[in-house]
Amino acid sequence: MGAKFRSNARIRRKSRIRKKVMGTQDRPRLSVFRSARHIYAQIIDDTCGCTLVSASSQEKPLAETAVGKKKIDKAVMVGKLVAERAKAKGIGRVVFDRNGFLYHGRVKAVSAGAREAGLQF
Repeated sequence: MGAKFRSNARIRRKSRIRKKVMGTQDRPRLSVFRSARHIYAQIIDDTCGCTLVSASSQEKPLAETAVGKKKIDKAVMVGKLVAERAKAKGIGRVVFDRNGFLYHGRVKAVSAGAREAGLQF
């Protein structure tokens, strides 16, 4: 019962956040998803409903360099990777969407890595 309740609570928080957070062409949305083992980030333009850039801790180059590191360190690497790919596509400013997760731990680490690599929130 506990995991199901937490999941429903996250979905309720997510819907409250998504009422306010909208990605546009000049400021797309940086969405973060955290599973038990991996972390995923994608930059989305909600006007056309398309993903512009994505990165995850499962990608081969990132997974090979992150062997033996903690999950928070992997999250920082994912944030840096998504920011570098966004810069390559000409995206400099984004709106952060924590996707219903608390802004703490790995979610916070992704945003710190993206800021460190040059994305503006």
